[in-house]
Amino acid sequence: MTLSIASPRRSTSKGVSSAVLILIAVSFLLPLAWLVLASVDTSATASLAAPESLTLDNFTAVLTPEQTLWPLWNSFLLSASCAVVTVVAAVLAAYPLSRYQARYNKPFMYGVLFGTCLPITAMMVPVYSMFVRLGQLDSVPAVALFMAATSLPMAIWMTKNFMDSVPISLEEAAWIDGASAMTALRKVVVPLMRPGLAVVFIFVFIQAWGNFFIPFILLLSSHKQPAAGSRQP
Repeated sequence: MTLSIASPRRSTSKGVSSAVLILIAVSFLLPLAWLVLASVDTSATASLAAPESLTLDNFTAVLTPEQTLWPLWNSFLLSASCAVVTVVAAVLAAYPLSRYQARYNKPFMYGVLFGTCLPITAMMVPVYSMFVRLGQLDSVPAVALFMAATSLPMAIWMTKNFMDSVPISLEEAAWIDGASAMTALRKVVVPLMRPGLAVVFIFVFIQAWGNFFIPFILLLSSHKQPAAGSRQP
């Protein structure tokens, strides 16, 4: 039977690690505690203190259709549309890159990777001019399509990696049975990579939900603004 005795140095290291973790936890919990207490306080200040009297008037003032519910619906509509379009386009773009070996595959993937490095602020002036010329300024579908285009490079990379894990032998069996390439993609490949597509969808959805800059520039009407960039009329 062996007895293990912790050395003083190890005990000190564990104590320091625990103290650091506690400080980090407190630094996160204090703002949350202030947020909860201030939301029910009639005279909330910037300091953390127990409320003298409780009220729900703050929630009543904020949870209105114009200020909260409608912008949340706009955010959901933009994010869901952007995610659906991005996933469909990413599947169609990743399929030939994953299944067919060509000389342009690697340069194309590097070009896609370069597209993820372009800052969105550098593109907004020509994009704004294009929207004005096409008459699509203040158009929610056009903004959703543009947001899908900005999310597409990373989505193609992710979708290709998920598609590479699906054995091509399953598609070959479907081809032998008379299925076309698109039929095999729709009925064999896509069902097998549903978890990966769910990851891409969630990634694009969250990215689009937190996007403030694009809707703020391209959507002029206050009732079309999402929650991230809502303008008050």
